[in-house]
Amino acid sequence: MVSMNRLSAEKRAQIIGALVEGNSIRATVRMTGAAKNTITKRLVDLGEACAEYQDRTLHDLLCKAVEADEIWAFRYAKPKNVPEQFKGTPGYGDVWTYTAICADSKLVPSWLVGEQSRDDAYAFLCDLASRMANRVQLTTDGNGVYEAGIGPAFRGQVEWAQIQKQYASDPSEHRKYSPAVCTGTKRRVLKGEPDPDRISTSYVERQSLTMRMSMRSFTRLTDAIQQEGGEPRRRHRAVLHVLQVPAHPSDATGDPGDGSSVTDHVWSVEETVVLLG
Repeated sequence: MVSMNRLSAEKRAQIIGALVEGNSIRATVRMTGAAKNTITKRLVDLGEACAEYQDRTLHDLLCKAVEADEIWAFRYAKPKNVPEQFKGTPGYGDVWTYTAICADSKLVPSWLVGEQSRDDAYAFLCDLASRMANRVQLTTDGNGVYEAGIGPAFRGQVEWAQIQKQYASDPSEHRKYSPAVCTGTKRRVLKGEPDPDRISTSYVERQSLTMRMSMRSFTRLTDAIQQEGGEPRRRHRAVLHVLQVPAHPSDATGDPGDGSSVTDHVWSVEETVVLLG
C-alpha cells in the first residue's frame, strides 16, 4: 500500500474519480493500491477544500427558477437498530440531505445535511437565499418543514409554489421494494405569482437520483453503511462536496466574459484534486 502524499496527481485523480463514480472505499483500495486510511483521510480533506471553494464562490447567483428537495439516507444503523446510548445523537440513524438546483443551468447552489426538522430546513433556506442575487421562483414538494421558513429566509423576495404528487395505494406486497405509482400532481401557489409553467421539481428529483446512483451509501437497500462512531456525517458531507464541485458552465452565474461566472467549463476530476494544494 502507498500513501496519498506519495501519489502523483494522476493517481490522486484516479482515486477520487473511482469514489465519485460510486465505488466503495474497499473497492477503490483494490483498484488503486492505495491504503484505506489514506483514501478516507484524503477524501475528507478534499471535501473540506471543496466546501471552502464553494462557500467562497457560489454567491450573487442570477438564478431565476430554483427547485428544492430532500433525500433520505442513514448512518451507523437504521433508527430502530441504533443503540440506546446513541439515540437522539445527530448522525446516528436517519440523515436528511436538503438540495437545491437551478432549473436553467443545473448548478447546485446549496445543500445541507441534517435532520428532517424545521430548524434544519430554515438553515438550508437561509443559505440558499443568501446566494441569490435577485428575486427567484422556488418550487418545493409538499413537505411541511419548509412552510414556516421560506418567508423569513428570503425576506419576501421569492415566488413560491408547492407541487404535491398523489400516489395510488397498493394493498399487495408486490411493490415492497418499488416506488408507488404516481397518479397525478397538485400545484399550490403559496407566495407571490410564480410562473405556472415553471412549477416543477423534476430537475431536483433527477439530481437526487444522481446522488443515489453516484454515492453507494444513499442506496436504500445497501450494505455500504458507514459504521464508525464519532461524527458519522463528516464523510457524508465530504462526498457531497466532492461530487458537486465539478461545476457546470452556468447561465445562473452570468456571462463567462463579465467576471461573474463560477466557471466556463465542466471541471475534470484532475482540476478538483488541485484544490488540495
